[in-house]
Amino acid sequence: MTLQYQTIADCVGNTPLVRLQRMAGNTSNTLLLKLEGNNPAGSVKDRPALSMITRAELRGQIHPGDTLIEATSGNTGIALAMAAAIKGYRMILIMPDNSSAERKAAMTAYGAELISVSKDDGMEGARDLAERMQAEGRGKVLDQFANGDNPEAHYTSTGPEIWRQTGGT
Repeated sequence: MTLQYQTIADCVGNTPLVRLQRMAGNTSNTLLLKLEGNNPAGSVKDRPALSMITRAELRGQIHPGDTLIEATSGNTGIALAMAAAIKGYRMILIMPDNSSAERKAAMTAYGAELISVSKDDGMEGARDLAERMQAEGRGKVLDQFANGDNPEAHYTSTGPEIWRQTGGT
């Protein structure tokens, strides 16, 4: 059997680029919309999530079977849960306890373990806990907020894709 895609990871990217037909107000500009919701975990965050894990692997910083830890409140956590599941990692996501039930459900559907911090501690508290857990040897923090592989994903993937889809114009 020949499959178009070998894994879900192969479905990340190559999202449609469409021209907006109508906009409120007057404009002579052409507005294009990149449909990143077509990525498997449903957002623009699929690219950086996969990039952060793949590039850390290439540097020898992580290996399948390791535990990854990340502070999140939303789409990056969902995308990391998906990417970790694809690549064989245990994923621990730390989030404020006021995060939406829908996001939590999506993360656990991919197999992530969730740890809550108080809404008063917020993302800063989640990040602090992630760093403490890493210091205790409980896993490795990807740190989406300071990880250069996060924006690099758009430089190496989204940008060239848009260039190709527009013919460079």
